[in-house]
Amino acid sequence: MSRDARSDILIVGGSTGGCAAAMAATAMGRRVILTEETDWIGGQLTSQAVPPDEHRWIEQFGCTRRYRQYRDGVRRYMRAWYPLSGEALRDPCLNPGMGGVSRLCHEPRVGLAVLEGMLAAARTSGRLDVRFNRIPIAAEMDGDHVRGIRLQNVLTGEMETIDAACVLDATELGDLLPLTGTEYVTGAESQSETSEPHAAAESNRNNVQALTWCFPMAHDPTRSHVIDRPEGWERWRDYVPELNPRWPGPLISWNATNPVTLADRPAVLFPGEVRPGTFSLWHYRRIVCRDHYLPDNAPHEVTLVNWPQNDYLELNIIDQPREIVAQALAEARQLSLCLFYWLQTEAPRPDGGTGYPGLYLRPDLVGTEDGLAKAPYIRESRRIKARFTVTELHVGSDSRSSGKAEVFPDTIGVGCYRIDLHPSTAHDNYIDIGSLPFQIPLGSLVPVRVRNLVPACKNIGTTHITNGCYRLHPVEWNIGESAGTLAAFCLNRACDPADVHSDGDLLRDFQSLLRAQGIELAWPETCPV
Repeated sequence: MSRDARSDILIVGGSTGGCAAAMAATAMGRRVILTEETDWIGGQLTSQAVPPDEHRWIEQFGCTRRYRQYRDGVRRYMRAWYPLSGEALRDPCLNPGMGGVSRLCHEPRVGLAVLEGMLAAARTSGRLDVRFNRIPIAAEMDGDHVRGIRLQNVLTGEMETIDAACVLDATELGDLLPLTGTEYVTGAESQSETSEPHAAAESNRNNVQALTWCFPMAHDPTRSHVIDRPEGWERWRDYVPELNPRWPGPLISWNATNPVTLADRPAVLFPGEVRPGTFSLWHYRRIVCRDHYLPDNAPHEVTLVNWPQNDYLELNIIDQPREIVAQALAEARQLSLCLFYWLQTEAPRPDGGTGYPGLYLRPDLVGTEDGLAKAPYIRESRRIKARFTVTELHVGSDSRSSGKAEVFPDTIGVGCYRIDLHPSTAHDNYIDIGSLPFQIPLGSLVPVRVRNLVPACKNIGTTHITNGCYRLHPVEWNIGESAGTLAAFCLNRACDPADVHSDGDLLRDFQSLLRAQGIELAWPETCPV
């Protein structure tokens, strides 16, 4: 390979974790090159257009200092540039969209602006070089060390090779793992492999959670915005997923499965249509709420469509031939557009009519021409074979008689979310079970063999089951930030991540550094379950 650039640290993937890693490493004075497949950094917060899924204590504790700065930055941005009402301006816990899924439902482009601001000083100083529209295609190894990564510009086809002393994989699917020969697993492990109560009877490496091609949708009751009938309309209109346990009928409908009980759960669109036994999909992930605005400047409301109705579960895209991946992504886009068209034209209304023709897409909010997000929402990645793997036995509510998650002496952060697995490509229905406020062990970020590659996204040492609670926004941010700090620490100490994991003195020094950087390593003793 010809050498085109060299940096202290190369972060491949501008995901939520990749951005946090870049912030941490550059704050410690290290030079970083960050590459990203699209032209937006931020991953699930921005290019995938998913409002952050967070735990109930997020306003008080349970995240890193920088993640809190991000959340505060979203609110400052809204107060500075949006014509908000006095009440909204004074609300210290402003939720821009008042969506039910998060205390900070906000527009993807606002998240992008805040992330760009948080990285601006590092870019101006020259410590951070962000390169867009790049995908990794090859790696050069020197024994158990990654020497360089070959990348291709997806717009021009041009190639470049970047050498780095430490390489972080912050891609959504763990793309560097097969390229570097780093041992990894995919899909679902069997119960005999992990002893997890909710693991499958048989392992299946192709059994991964559905991906979703999200989109923001607004409503203008005064006009018709009906789009042309999308490709694949007849197929997706009539499609009934064959899940176990059963799905209650066509995917594109008001009926879905309750993730916890697996009973039928009917929905309606708008909050004003809710009746006993139903819930509002509009309120679920609303990202623009009219109530926050001055009356003369109130925009149409916007909701983010990341619903059971557009979960795509027909094909797995990990380790598949290129044509299968292209087919799956095209079909996922078709499904989302067909859902939108159904909402405009055929969705039954409580008043007896059909369709909401005033619905329209908001491509300006996601930076695309068609109104769909720049990239699909990826829930499950390749996962490294790690020095330590987190299982349901460590964090699952039903598996911990103490009522507390396993305490990890090598903790590098915390997280909390239910073990939430969406329907899968092996046609499993939801697995949604309780988990306890947990820690992130350093051992789950250390590959069993490769010495200078660190996962910084959803590709750490978890199982198919525990991926369901380690994949959410604040946890991925914490993983990325700790990974970036680890890379800089190892370069400063002339050691490898495996050395930090095995050497008690190095581990204690690293944990002290994490605390100084504002990374919480344990939950408060007063934290309720």
